[in-house]
Amino acid sequence: MKPTARKPAPRKPPAADLSCEVCGLMPEPTKTRLTLANVAVMLPIELLVHALVVETHLPYFAKVLVLTFTATVLVIWVAEPSAARILRGWLHAPTLRHHRKLSSAPALWRTRTVLQDHPGSLQKITQALARLDTNILSIHVHPVAGGVLDEFVLSAPGTLSERHLLEALHDGGGSRSRVWPTTALAMADGQTKALSLAARIADAPDELPLAVAELLRARILTPAEAVLEKDDAGTRLKIPTAWHGPITFARPGEPFTPAESARAHRLAELAEILAHRPDAS
Repeated sequence: MKPTARKPAPRKPPAADLSCEVCGLMPEPTKTRLTLANVAVMLPIELLVHALVVETHLPYFAKVLVLTFTATVLVIWVAEPSAARILRGWLHAPTLRHHRKLSSAPALWRTRTVLQDHPGSLQKITQALARLDTNILSIHVHPVAGGVLDEFVLSAPGTLSERHLLEALHDGGGSRSRVWPTTALAMADGQTKALSLAARIADAPDELPLAVAELLRARILTPAEAVLEKDDAGTRLKIPTAWHGPITFARPGEPFTPAESARAHRLAELAEILAHRPDAS
């Protein structure tokens, strides 16, 4: 038997990418473009219908009724669907241009990698990232066992993938590297974020668990989960408190650094001091 040739998948029109993933509808085009598209499709139909009806020998009132009914039906069932289908690319051109800009815009990534603590390590890894045309927006260094953990926020071309960044980190001498897509909120450094959350706790000490979870980008474990789950890679952090009891946080795949642990414990101390302070009134 001869192997059957596999038919190539039909090419998807660019405008189809704009359809909603839930309802499947396209975004609403601008009124100006929609009006021009409808006129372009309706005008030939209107002229043809008028030419055919005017040549008949029907009474004037009957001609008006036929023209009105026929034109209305053709507009609803033919003109508008045809305009939406034939001129789809032109109708949604502004949205498509914006979509293409977003697709090609630089992406923000947060990366962590462990380097040997000796001169030249940071320079080597920054050169490896520079070869991918990435821009280092911020860097934080955390001392860890066996070296230093460098955390970068990178602006990279939109075409780069997680694999490209991991390969560059490895080529630059990094180990145990991790990469996550991020947003502009990552530009707030850890110290600034901790101070902002400290002000939040000063106003409401009971906000401590949520504030620490936000600081560490971690999940709060229930007491039952804290007992059942084991921590084999430093991805859990327990903070003792006088009135809440121990609070355990988990962040799978991303071990807590000593600096993060210190910040969380200082927030807990602040909340405890404020909770036991007599009311100023």
